[in-house]
Amino acid sequence: MADRVSQALSGDREDVFRELGSIGAGNAATALAGMLGKRINMNVPEVSIIPFNEVPNIMGGADNIVVGVLVNMRGQMNGYVLLLLGIDDAYSLLSAALQEKKTPPENFYIGSLSELESSALVEISNILVGSYLSAIITITNLSIKPSVPEIAVDMAGAILNIVAVSYGHIGDSVLFLKTQFTSEDSDMTGNFFLIPDFSSYKILMASLGIS
Repeated sequence: MADRVSQALSGDREDVFRELGSIGAGNAATALAGMLGKRINMNVPEVSIIPFNEVPNIMGGADNIVVGVLVNMRGQMNGYVLLLLGIDDAYSLLSAALQEKKTPPENFYIGSLSELESSALVEISNILVGSYLSAIITITNLSIKPSVPEIAVDMAGAILNIVAVSYGHIGDSVLFLKTQFTSEDSDMTGNFFLIPDFSSYKILMASLGIS
């Protein structure tokens, strides 16, 4: 689906975005390895620019339940960094973090995660999102202050509605970075979305040297 909805990227623009994604993923893999005490590998991130309203399709549809971690950006660039995890990916992270096999219940629903599991996901997701945001700051030299991460387990469409309602000036374009992390006993895919507001999208492009 990502290939169908993504906008064509020029060679230069794709190279810049892939560098951003690679630095962010590298930061995340290193941080995860330190936290989990095991080697973490990553693939080269897939990058694309997609319309905001197509984000739920990346996660299997608006009604599909996912884990979302949202960080608000303020400063020279305003908007959100959003991490979306499929349920299987979220439980792979939990298995690694809690050092015990975790599998989603057969009839997973919004309240299935325990307080301990939610806390662990927030801690790990904060590291992942922070790693990508750090890469954005490093490459753009922009001053950006992140908020405390908020976690939500809900339908993909509902999580995107939260973003749209709470931040009414979101731009139409979203930078999508998809990275797979693997270890000797688990793997997971992180779906990262950089969602700037209208003016910040132009600032981002200019800071990356893209007209």
